[in-house]
Amino acid sequence: MATFLYRIGRWAFRRRRVVLGLWLGALVLAGVAAAMAPAGQDEGLSMPGTESQKAFDLLDERFPQSNSQGAEARLVFQAPDGQRMTAGENKAVVQDALGSLAGGDQVASATDPYETGAVSEDGTIAYSTIGYTVDAVDLTAPAKSALEDAASQARDAGLTVEIGGSALDSQEAPGGTTEIIGVAVAAVVLILALGSLVAAGLSLLTAFAGVAISFGLVSALAVPLGLTSTVAILALMLGLAVGIDYALFITSRFRDELAQGREQEEAAGRAVGTAGSAVIFAGATVFIALVGLGVVGIPELTKMGLGGAGAVALAVLVALTLVPALFGFTGRRILSRAVRRSARQRSGRPRPVPTAAGRPGLGTRWARFVLRRPVTVLMVAGLGLGAVALPALSLELGLPGDESKSVETTERRAYDLLSEGFGPGFNGPLTVVVDMPESADTRGTTDLVAKTVGGVDGVASVGEPVLNPARDTAVLTAVPRTAPNSGETKDLVHAIRGAVSGVEDDTGAGVLVTGTTAMNIDISEAMSDALIPYLTVVIGLAVLLLLVVFRSVLVPVKAALGFLLSVGAAFGVLVAVFQWGWGADLIGIEQTGPVMSLMPILIIGIVFGLAMDYEVFLLTRMREAYVHGASPGEAIVHGFRHSGRVVAAAAIIMISVFAGFIGMNSPTIQTMGVGLAAAVAFDAFVVRMAIVPAVLALLGHRAWWLPRILNRVLPNVDVEGEKLNRHAPASVTRPDAAVPLLHGGRR
Repeated sequence: MATFLYRIGRWAFRRRRVVLGLWLGALVLAGVAAAMAPAGQDEGLSMPGTESQKAFDLLDERFPQSNSQGAEARLVFQAPDGQRMTAGENKAVVQDALGSLAGGDQVASATDPYETGAVSEDGTIAYSTIGYTVDAVDLTAPAKSALEDAASQARDAGLTVEIGGSALDSQEAPGGTTEIIGVAVAAVVLILALGSLVAAGLSLLTAFAGVAISFGLVSALAVPLGLTSTVAILALMLGLAVGIDYALFITSRFRDELAQGREQEEAAGRAVGTAGSAVIFAGATVFIALVGLGVVGIPELTKMGLGGAGAVALAVLVALTLVPALFGFTGRRILSRAVRRSARQRSGRPRPVPTAAGRPGLGTRWARFVLRRPVTVLMVAGLGLGAVALPALSLELGLPGDESKSVETTERRAYDLLSEGFGPGFNGPLTVVVDMPESADTRGTTDLVAKTVGGVDGVASVGEPVLNPARDTAVLTAVPRTAPNSGETKDLVHAIRGAVSGVEDDTGAGVLVTGTTAMNIDISEAMSDALIPYLTVVIGLAVLLLLVVFRSVLVPVKAALGFLLSVGAAFGVLVAVFQWGWGADLIGIEQTGPVMSLMPILIIGIVFGLAMDYEVFLLTRMREAYVHGASPGEAIVHGFRHSGRVVAAAAIIMISVFAGFIGMNSPTIQTMGVGLAAAVAFDAFVVRMAIVPAVLALLGHRAWWLPRILNRVLPNVDVEGEKLNRHAPASVTRPDAAVPLLHGGRR
């Protein structure tokens, strides 16, 4: 592989104008396709095979008209203190506001709360449901303005009015202040690490190119493939993070090769042949982990995984082709000014830059410290991560709704008003579907179901059954006494399903419990059940991949176990912040509750791939030294000397990018940002920088042991670039004689 990538690197360097033109063409095409494509629609989560999903499918079949409705809004009215909504003047204000909407553009219906009984028992709160003919994404600005104007009209008359429902939902768009800060931090880290504006700018430019293309493709395919805004943001987040990192690793190796006295084209080829091999295998682990999300069986999660995997694949292609092509334009300007000045003082052919005098670099000093005290470092790091992971034992899963939004939003205030007026369960009603294709007494069956459901402890009320035209299916609404995301409501769903099983036996009818609340509960349980199979598939494939890369049995196993420590600590942080509220105010979390049910598997998939990035980049240099005759301890020092600081810089960049998304208003993106930033921090700086060298020091030569039978069977991918030695010019000295060109030039 190294030889093949070496040729790609040299070809891209020589044909740099062709390569640059092709990528610019791809960028323009992706941008045009995205601009011309219609906006996608965020769909609700579905989980094929669950009871709630079967009920939804049955409703689509038996009630096609009612289940093809468009967006919906709720105008929630509250009377001033000491007044009631049933008072004549307040009633007139409500009817005037609703009258301004009736017959409006895209409005299908607007219910009168005084006719539908949508007034609270104390008479202080009422609501109206406004139905639209189109989905939320297709609502025009005038239609939304009319809704807001109606609310303002009632507010001006003295009422408190808030708007809930899906009509005002908007897809979260990237580009906020916190994301810009994250990218700015990444730029500063690159400049400090590389000591060159040109080198830092190259890494950022190539990462932005890959991200722009992947984001454009996701936007263009949003409608035909049903991709949501969350898929696009995940692709942006991952593409930016790994794109910068992959470019950084190849750029750093190119600078090292130049420092060893190689010509620019040769240096580009060797950089892609060595660091590029690590990039491919690192990207492959991320790709496997993300594509593996499809085993869970949730379509939205599968789309997120495929979107993220596509962005990572594009980042790999950019790093292997566009990055070496740009080397041809930057030339030796990619080196720091101090190194270029030193080179100008020499005449003739470029020669190796001598090692700077002074104490060893931080990476070397840290590696030697770990070698002296491996047991102490291992115990402190392991116990520390274990302590941080303890809150994960209290992990509760759920799906966020309006209750998780900021109190500054009208949706959250509408949610609170409805809870106050009609009880906390009003915002999460359960839908009971009765399937009676062969029942002779449909009325008696539905009455029995209603009586049974109403008798379950925790049910506040049961609505009148609604029959379809064929009279073979009925729908009842059951309102819980507790909030949608509470543990009591989860128990209630199971209690209702248990209670109606007797009705099914007696009548032969099928009774299914669904609704958004029930669907969320089913998805959370399905995610928990899928966790072990997912871990088995992803970790198994990744361990096999690392077995091929490092030709070692213990190194891949150690990598997987270290990952479990870091992801456990990340879950501990999520529980502490989102469930317990520790530091929640700092990131704008105003309402604590269950962790979003998609997060554990999603974070496991993403972080496992990213964790293997650092494993591959760090240990590739160690194995490179070991196969060239270095002792296990010397190999560890060599790896940290040449890759430790680059890995640290890459981790800081990735943490900054992920943390930049914490400021978005989407609970999904916020949770993802916190979880990924924490996981990368733990994995890079505790697991890979402390636990990995400590374990390798304790294992010694055994760390690189491979049974003879596997040695014969496994392909030799030559990730160390051993086969490239015949391309080395005779004047080039051994790698350790040259300075690793991270800023300062220290070994």
